[in-house]
Amino acid sequence: MFTLGSLPHAVVGAPMAGGPSTPALAAAVSNAGGLGFLAAGYRSPEALAEEITATRAMTRRPFGVNLFVPDAANTGGSGTSRQVAAALAYREQLTRDYPPELLPLPDPEDDDGWDAKLDAVLRLQVPVVSFTFSLPGRDVIAALRDAGTAVAVTVTTAAEAELAVAAGARVLCLQGPEAGGHRGTFDAGAEPAEQPLVDLVRAVRDTFSSARVELIAAGGISTAAQVRTLRAAGADAVQIGTALLLSPEAGTSPVHRAALQDPQFAQTALTRAFSGRTARGLANRFMARHPDAPAAYPLVNQITKGLRAQAVAAGDPHGTSLWAGTGYRSALPEPAAAVVARLGGRINRC
Repeated sequence: MFTLGSLPHAVVGAPMAGGPSTPALAAAVSNAGGLGFLAAGYRSPEALAEEITATRAMTRRPFGVNLFVPDAANTGGSGTSRQVAAALAYREQLTRDYPPELLPLPDPEDDDGWDAKLDAVLRLQVPVVSFTFSLPGRDVIAALRDAGTAVAVTVTTAAEAELAVAAGARVLCLQGPEAGGHRGTFDAGAEPAEQPLVDLVRAVRDTFSSARVELIAAGGISTAAQVRTLRAAGADAVQIGTALLLSPEAGTSPVHRAALQDPQFAQTALTRAFSGRTARGLANRFMARHPDAPAAYPLVNQITKGLRAQAVAAGDPHGTSLWAGTGYRSALPEPAAAVVARLGGRINRC
């Protein structure tokens, strides 16, 4: 079974749903000695299977697939009546500024193809499978581990880390507050944790000092100095996403690429305006106009999908999500292998 200690470079390429993560990017990170990832979110099970096959054709090294854990996986229903009501009220608010035909009604039963995607990663024997947004059932983790797949769970607090390990996970992706994109908080309605990443790494490493648990530190990492600090604090590897957004292998849209290098975008901010889940991106006008969007994922994401697609097609950076961590100014338009080499490396821990 895969271990982080087998990596020549202790760098994980973050799964970035919605386009940036591609088979070419995952393979490039893995071929460079890191661990590349595909993002299953927003992909159909069939498209995911094709991407796994394509990645395997481009690399002989291990790679991973990340799955969003839907509410239905643990509760039997994707959207509560309260969430549906809040999402519909938000849609009504948006119709004051946008055509209703661009704002589809949400589907509370959408579970992102959960069962079919689990079948795909098991059938295709993906070396590493990670989960975010919640904790999958113990039976899911056990089935993957029995098949020889390493299982990672994204956590944002020490309490979530304990739950994940108790469920059978032996790799934890510790996501700090400076991370770009969606926060992996188990409770989508809770305020996201603000504990600095290095402190979270130390706390979780201390908790599992005698257990065989590997830690990936994630969030706002853009320099080799940060990598060294996090490794010294107890991380076995670091995860980078924003640092790869400008790489030629990434599927980052032209409007997103341009915004990352545009001086008008001077900061990042947290928002639920695009998806109904707290996420960090370049602060734009849509985020500013909708500061009180409800915690109703994936319903809000379904409602705004057409708006975001139209904005991208029109080259409008103020109408779509521009996910980015706080270190986005350090992102360079260089090959993924160069990013891995620049940030990767090993240290000896006492």
